[in-house]
Amino acid sequence: QAQLVESGGGLVQAGGSLRLSCAASGRTFSTYAMGWFRQAPGKERECVAAITWRSGTTYYADSVKGRVTIARDNAKNTVYLQMDSLKPEDTAVYYCAARLVRGLVYSMYGYDYWGQGTQVTVSS
Repeated sequence: QAQLVESGGGLVQAGGSLRLSCAASGRTFSTYAMGWFRQAPGKERECVAAITWRSGTTYYADSVKGRVTIARDNAKNTVYLQMDSLKPEDTAVYYCAARLVRGLVYSMYGYDYWGQGTQVTVSS
């Protein structure tokens, strides 16, 4: 079992930046990759970015490429999501997720553990 705790959400004006953190504990050695997802009201949960622990291979959704950076700190078992040039359409609850199986995927069904989520609100 792995536990994930997100932090860093909040209210920011359009064009601003936020950095989200996801601290993993428990059976973190068994996880292969981490992902950041978001879900806006009335919309499906979508993958924003993902990264593998060992090699640092990354995936980014087209909607955030060039504005978002995912990074991991293996020593701290922590994954970060740096978000710049934020837009109102980035407003959502952001979730951290852990994947056990080898392979970097962007479907929420490929992830096994989830954090509680953190709200990001971008005002225009």
